[in-house]
Amino acid sequence: MKEKTRLEALSAFLKAKRAEIKPESMGLPSVSRRRTPGLRREEVAQLAGISTTWYTWLEQGRDIKVSSTVLDCISTALQLNNDEKDYLYDLAFETKTKNKTEIADVKNDQSELSPSLKRILAELTYCPTIITDRHCHIVGWNPAAASVFLDFEQIPSQQRNLIRLLFDRKEFKSLAVNWEQFVKGFLAIFRTYYGHYLGDEWYNQFIKGMSNSYSEFQDLWQESQVSKAPKMIIEFRHAKAGKMLFNLTSLQVQGDMDLRCSIYTPVEETDTENKLKRLMNRVSVEN
Repeated sequence: MKEKTRLEALSAFLKAKRAEIKPESMGLPSVSRRRTPGLRREEVAQLAGISTTWYTWLEQGRDIKVSSTVLDCISTALQLNNDEKDYLYDLAFETKTKNKTEIADVKNDQSELSPSLKRILAELTYCPTIITDRHCHIVGWNPAAASVFLDFEQIPSQQRNLIRLLFDRKEFKSLAVNWEQFVKGFLAIFRTYYGHYLGDEWYNQFIKGMSNSYSEFQDLWQESQVSKAPKMIIEFRHAKAGKMLFNLTSLQVQGDMDLRCSIYTPVEETDTENKLKRLMNRVSVEN
C-alpha cells in the first residue's frame, strides 16, 4: 500500500470509529449542538490521555510516529475489539507495511485445492461451503453451495470474486432477506485482509473499481467494520426452496495459501436441512 493510501485508510478508520461512540456511554455530557455524531477529537484525546493536537494529526493522516502504548490507549478510548485493534496496528505501523509487502509479493496461485480440503468440501454434504483466498476469490465450493447460491462453474474463474458477486448478481441480492447484513459480514473480513496485506496494490484497485461501479459498496465500505470471523444467522428466501435459516461460520485455513472456509450450517429445529436435501435432489435431476 502506498504511504498516502495507508495514511488515508488510517484516517478514515479513526473517524468512523469515533463517530460510532455515544458521548454519554463514556460518561461525557451529550451536547445538543454537536456538528458531527459521536465523540469529538479532543474527547478521544482526553480519554486516551494524549494531546489533542497529536491525536488530530494522527486522524488527519499526517505521517507521524506512533508507539504501541499510545495505540493501546486510543483503542481503549474508541472501544475497539481485538480485530479492530489489529487492523489499527496494521495501518499505523510502517514497519509492518514493509513486512506485509514481502508477503504480498509471493505468488498466489490457489486454483488447486489440497486433497484434504477437497475431502472436507465433500463431507459437508448438507452445509453449503465456499472457500475463498485472500482476495476473496472463490477457489472451491461444494454441491450444496452451488444449489443454494449459484453454479459457480458457469462463471469464468477470473470473475469469481465473492465481494463483486454479492453486489453484481441478482441471485445473491434476492436470496438474503437482510442482504445488507449479509454483505457487511464479508466486507468486514475483506477489510482485515486489506489491512494485513498493506503492500498488495490489488486491494486499492479493486476497492476503487467497486466504489465506482456500486454506490452501495462505497456506503458500506465507509462504515469500516472489521472482523476476522463474523458469526451470524442468515435468513434466505430461496426461489425454489423457500425460507431457509443458516448459521454462518467463517474459518481460516492454516497454511501458506491463506484460505478461508465460509460454512452455512442449517439451523437446528427448522426445516432447512430437509429443504436443502430436496433442493439438491431437484438440481441433480435437472442437470
